[in-house]
Amino acid sequence: MTSKTLALAEALISQSSVTPEDKGCQARLIALLEPLGFVCETIQSGDVTNLWARKGSTQPLLVFAGHTDVVPTGPRDQWQSDPFLPSHRDGKLYGRGAADMKTSIAAMIVAVEEFTQARPDHSGSIAFLITSDEEGPATDGTVVVCERLKARGEKLDYCIVGEPTSSAELGDMIKNGRRGTMSGKLVVKGIQGHIAYPHLAKNPIHLAAPALAELASEKWDEANEYYLPTSWQMSNIHGGTGASNVIPGEVVIDFNFRFSTASTVEGLQQRVHAILDKHGLEYTLKWTVGGLPFLTPRGDLSAALSDAIKAETGIETELSTTGGTSDGRFIAQICPQVIEFGPPNGSIHKIDEHIEVRFIDPLKNIYRRTLENLLPKI
Repeated sequence: MTSKTLALAEALISQSSVTPEDKGCQARLIALLEPLGFVCETIQSGDVTNLWARKGSTQPLLVFAGHTDVVPTGPRDQWQSDPFLPSHRDGKLYGRGAADMKTSIAAMIVAVEEFTQARPDHSGSIAFLITSDEEGPATDGTVVVCERLKARGEKLDYCIVGEPTSSAELGDMIKNGRRGTMSGKLVVKGIQGHIAYPHLAKNPIHLAAPALAELASEKWDEANEYYLPTSWQMSNIHGGTGASNVIPGEVVIDFNFRFSTASTVEGLQQRVHAILDKHGLEYTLKWTVGGLPFLTPRGDLSAALSDAIKAETGIETELSTTGGTSDGRFIAQICPQVIEFGPPNGSIHKIDEHIEVRFIDPLKNIYRRTLENLLPKI
């Protein structure tokens, strides 16, 4: 017999909700949540569909957050089966969004249904924050909902984001924070000229090289219990006209910081400019902050989730801040405790994305057990 969680995951996967499309996924969720007593609010922003659904008016408020949008499929002829036709092979459920993160959403919905039916007199409140703009620019999604919640004074206490955080086994890793991301486009100016007459030109590649070496070797901050040291990496470098006998007039370098709460945007920018200025470069530098770091120290939420994982799987979970950015960075601005937890992430964004079926109901049970730990009977 197909479990309710599996059936809902398959139904969501069958909707080709490539970002920023929702394709009716949230309407399906609303149809399940309203009979449970949730007040559902659709918040449209541009092409993005967002859902805020809340049951209860007392504290503490536990929020389940996620996204119905998925990344593009890539070459569909390379998939073994239609990416939007849920398929089973070798104990795995295949389809775009199977791991990232429609199964998590399905598990959250069914967990809340089981919990509220078994414990109608639970304390506190439960909410869902769902967007169709997590895989895209993330400018019309969760950040918009968070701004609205802040403006009307809604207080969030705990949030579980259903991102795929596990590694080899369900529950072996949860994310209690993420590093920030900040990019720079550096243009170092020179003077173009014939390569046979270097004294009449000014080679920006040569001029930039010592500064780039110093930036690459700089120690930006120290590692700590939760974070690796801040990393500065060049991603692209381009200079020249394509001819072998021309000194270029400029060189363009793209770089990125992945930084922890031990550093600040302003502090990192100032240090980069100081190094470039020390080397006497003529340059322009355009900064783009993609997301600020967030951190949830060990506390009620991490303990409740860790205990639920241990009870369901026997695994002692690891807290980690590795990986890319998520919508947790927005939620952390209005919620003191944000943890990401979901299925193994080995296939996310890949051809033939999948989740092992054996993880699906235990994932739902972990979410339900966390509710039981945080929202006991009154």
